[in-house]
Amino acid sequence: MKGKRAQTMGLAIISALAVFVCGFMFINFLMPEVTQFRADIGCASIGTLSDGAKLLCLGGDLTIPLVILAILSLAVGAVTSRLNI
Repeated sequence: MKGKRAQTMGLAIISALAVFVCGFMFINFLMPEVTQFRADIGCASIGTLSDGAKLLCLGGDLTIPLVILAILSLAVGAVTSRLNI
């Protein structure tokens, strides 16, 4: 029984690393889109923007950190789902 649990844990760690690596590869494709979004709205000159545009800039800025949190939660979920706690 102990050997099966060790194999399951190893598979969980490998799965989590695969999710982690693929997720961070996805971020490299997402970064130019966020940069283009910020340039189109004009987030660099925040003083001349309306309140709605400021909220859009804030939402665009939060995109990358939220994707990173989602990737981390998927990786941790892949590991902890195999623990049977």
